Formats: sequence, structure tokens, C-alpha cells
Amino acid sequence: MTDLTAASTTSMDSRHRDRRPIDPVAAGYDRPVLFYVLATAIPWAFWFAAAQLSNLPEQTAIVQLWTAALGLAGLAAPVGVVIWLVRDRPELKADIRRRLIWPRDVRWGYVAGALVLLLASLLAAQAISLVFGYSADQFLLRGGFTFSAGLLPVWVTLLGAALLEEIAWHSYGTDALVARMRVFTASMLFTAIWALWHLPLAFINGYYHNEVVETGWLHTLNFPLSMVAFVLIMNWLYFRTGRSILITVLFHATANVVNEVFMTHPDTKIIQTALLLVVAAVLVTRDRGLFFGAARV
Repeated sequence: MTDLTAASTTSMDSRHRDRRPIDPVAAGYDRPVLFYVLATAIPWAFWFAAAQLSNLPEQTAIVQLWTAALGLAGLAAPVGVVIWLVRDRPELKADIRRRLIWPRDVRWGYVAGALVLLLASLLAAQAISLVFGYSADQFLLRGGFTFSAGLLPVWVTLLGAALLEEIAWHSYGTDALVARMRVFTASMLFTAIWALWHLPLAFINGYYHNEVVETGWLHTLNFPLSMVAFVLIMNWLYFRTGRSILITVLFHATANVVNEVFMTHPDTKIIQTALLLVVAAVLVTRDRGLFFGAARV
């Protein structure tokens, strides 16, 4: 009985040791609930106010200016939350600064993946859509954008969103979850939070998310579903490049721009989601140690 008890204790101790974060500095991202509550509630307050303004009958210059300002404030708010949470944590500040510098030993295959994967999946989806009778005009360059951003140039919104979001999500948010759960579980939880985080944007007249809702329930559902694949692939790139924030910015920015370049039919984006889910499934299956192993940070 003593031997069995000792063996059981040893096994439990071993499992406990396996769950410890590999990087003791990253374990300092220790306030996930506070981070996600503030990083969601503050943008919601700004964006619901922007939604009210964007739907006023008279869209004067001052109304549009305030709508744009509130939109930007909501986008930047999670970065402000990170700055506040690490204000007295020099080790976390140094860790974030390190990860905002391009990694010198990064494998260029990961960089190529960040740059090419979304473009390749969209072109493949457009090619598949031809079989179902959709137009080859989808391969033509749009020469414009599918949505407006008020007084802000759309390209500023596309690139600024990628930069500000990933500085917040992958400077603090992702590590705060992954230090406490497996990467796969953290990715699924983050996807749910991120989908809710975007919710008020669907009510801001003219914004991309508002345009998606206007196209119907199927395309509205496709948006959070596409996030599942997007987050899994992005987190794979993130951890396989030494927790590089810039890699996630590159991947996110490429995704935003690529989806506006071509005259893609909304239905084709559903096909693209299916293709990306296959890619994500392959990555999760082949890299089970990353996604289902012990805490990674």
C-alpha cells in the first residue's frame, strides 16, 4: 500500500511539474480575468456610443469625427489595459519589448506562412467556387473597399486594427490564458471572447462587421467560425516563432488586406473558412505537443 501511495504521489507530482510554465517571466501575466473584462468592457462602451452616433439621421462632420474617435479609442483600449497592468512590472515590460523586436533566429518558412497562407486560401476558395457557378470576376482586383470607416481611410483601419489588437492579445492576453491551460483550450476560449469583443462593431453603420451582418445569417455565422481557424493558425505561428508579437501582426494584417483586394463573393469566404479549418486541423494533429501539452509559456 505504501509503494502504491508513493507511486501515486510521484505521478501526481510529475503531472504538477509538467503543468508549470516553462518561462517564469511569462508566468507573470497573472491577471487574465481583469485583463479580458477591462479589454472588452471599455471598447464596448466606446463602440456602442459610436454605433448610436453612426445611426443618427444627420451625419454631420462633427458626428463622423466623434464616431471615428470612439472607434479608435475602443480599438486602442486593450493596449491601454496592458500598459496599466504591467506598469509596475519591469520584467514584463522587458519581455514585451523583446517580443516586439523582429526575432533574429526566426525560420523564414513561418514568415512565408504568415504572408501567403491567407492569400493562398482565398485564391483556392475562389477557384473552388467556380465549380459551383460563381463568377471568375472574383479574381479581379476590387479597386476599392467593401466597407467604410467614417472619416478614417480604410487602409488605416485594416492595418491599425491588426497592429493594436495583436499588441494587446499577444503581449498579455494569450500568455495569461496559456500559462493556465493548454494552448488548444486557450485558443478556443480566446476565440469566444474575441467574437464577443467584436459584437458592438456590427452596429456601427458602414463598418465591415455591420456589412457582414447585412449579408445574412450564414455569413454572420461564418465570421466567428472563421476565427476558430484563424486563432489556431496564428497561435501556432506565435509559439513556433518564440512568442513573436510581430509575426501575429503580420499574419493579421495580411488577412485584413487580402480579404479586401479581390472582388470575392461573400459565399466564397465560407469556402475559405472550410479550407482554413482543414489547415488548422492538420496543424493541431501534427503538433499535438504544442496544442495539448503542458502550459507553454
